[in-house]
Amino acid sequence: MPPIDREIIQLYDQFTHGAMDRRAFMERLTRLAGSTAAAAAMLPLLQNDYARAETVKPDDPRLVSSEVAVPESDAGLKGYLVGAKGGEKRPAVVMIHENRGLNPHIRDMTRRAALAGYLTLGIDALSPEGGTPANEDAARDMIGKLNPEDAARRIAAAVRFLASHPQSTGKVGAMGFCWGGGQVNRVASIEPALAAGVAYYGVQVPAERVGGIRAALLLHYAGKDDRINAGIPAYKAALEQAGKTFELHVYEGVDHAFNNDTNAARYNAAAAGLAWQRSLDFLARHLGKPPAVG
Repeated sequence: MPPIDREIIQLYDQFTHGAMDRRAFMERLTRLAGSTAAAAAMLPLLQNDYARAETVKPDDPRLVSSEVAVPESDAGLKGYLVGAKGGEKRPAVVMIHENRGLNPHIRDMTRRAALAGYLTLGIDALSPEGGTPANEDAARDMIGKLNPEDAARRIAAAVRFLASHPQSTGKVGAMGFCWGGGQVNRVASIEPALAAGVAYYGVQVPAERVGGIRAALLLHYAGKDDRINAGIPAYKAALEQAGKTFELHVYEGVDHAFNNDTNAARYNAAAAGLAWQRSLDFLARHLGKPPAVG
């Protein structure tokens, strides 16, 4: 696929993060693309293609999955729990979605982490509001109306749920992408049961909240992601000043959402592969190496 113009990717980023509605986005995309037909042809390359969201098949015989309710939180909070077959206890991970909710891509990421050996819960932060809708625009609208602090409380309850789960060793981490990456930072500042957090291109918490962080943090950023990267210096300085355990990596030349292999315009295989391996190594160090699967 030929590279998509940077201005078009930035336009789509503005749209997906609530800076404009679909009508305004399509009008500007048409102007940049040169015609309505060209804009229509380009749109599928910008959007997620969930037909590609089965790196690990839902019926993989090595895994067991179920839809579960999370107790001790808002009524209706649910998630997609995936673990390896067998009775071995495993370290656990809460997988936190982007601003599109618990969609097929995040379900696939949940299975990938489970296949790497972790008891993994793909949380649906929208489930108390009725759950993630199939329509991405509707999901973004719902996320936009969700109070971030309410979402963090819900995800913190999921951390405690996994810490006490009979198949868990009690060591729990969190991994999140975009909106979910920001939630990793936020949950780390309020939930002492979280032992490790992996945040992909997530909004940072203010310096005054860093003191509450007990988890070790792995922070992945995209080199071209000016919007998110603007917060790196202050966050890094606050983490260092507070003596927190963290690693920070900037992947040069790639865009926000570079890990999302269902998005042809943004996905970067080399950066995604390196970040994933770093994430697994980090989780093994701070949660304990999980038993092999299969």
